Amino acid sequence: MAAKTGRHLLAGRRASPAEGLPTRSSFTPKEWALIRKYRTPQQVQRFIDSLRYNRERPKETCRSFRSAIAKRTVHCLEAAIVTATILEQHGYPPLMLSLESEDKIDHIVFLFRQNGRWGAIGRSREAGLHGRKPVFRSVRDLMLSYVEPYVDYTGRVRGYGVGNLYNVDNCDWRFSPKNVWKVENYLLEMSHQKYRMPQRRYQQVLRRYQAFRATHPKAPVNYYASRPTWMGRTDFPSDPVPKKFRPTKPHYAKE
Repeated sequence: MAAKTGRHLLAGRRASPAEGLPTRSSFTPKEWALIRKYRTPQQVQRFIDSLRYNRERPKETCRSFRSAIAKRTVHCLEAAIVTATILEQHGYPPLMLSLESEDKIDHIVFLFRQNGRWGAIGRSREAGLHGRKPVFRSVRDLMLSYVEPYVDYTGRVRGYGVGNLYNVDNCDWRFSPKNVWKVENYLLEMSHQKYRMPQRRYQQVLRRYQAFRATHPKAPVNYYASRPTWMGRTDFPSDPVPKKFRPTKPHYAKE
């Protein structure tokens, strides 16, 4: 894959925050200590792994860096916002990779470039949808590493896009005490490049997933070929199989 593939997705992005980069005085002592402690993508991925997964109960959330850190719980987008706030202090722009799914349950990871290669930092309920080591020549190559792990009972990647949080106007995604829904809306509405996994391959991946979950309902699904490129923990246990997809015992009529 040519290294320039995916470059068009990064065109026209604001290179710096309109209001300037937050200074040390903008952060609380605890927040600043986190920023000084976690200086690299690899370190931040380990920190994100240490946070509880936000299951958005009793209601949906889209918390800022400050609110998410205070709660010490994140879902995928909140993890990306936390990562963006920490790593922009170390020279990384707040790039987001959005993966669109057919079941409307999209996934967001923080996108970064290190030594000329692309990687990602992420948090998910699925072991295969966390971060990626910076080994990919293009954004498309990185996206492809998520395609098979994305397949579950309803999930299937249908497109991908790259956004920059500096393009989200009038939204304090770092420090707001309120939900920052403008970030989510921006990522949903931005342009995405279409992608479709070949149907035959999709069916093969789906059957293997269904068979594995039927016999290992709580085990992490981490048998994919892309696993050596994963960054972060690969042993997160899977969520329970949704009731409507659980195998049922056969019913036999009395003889």
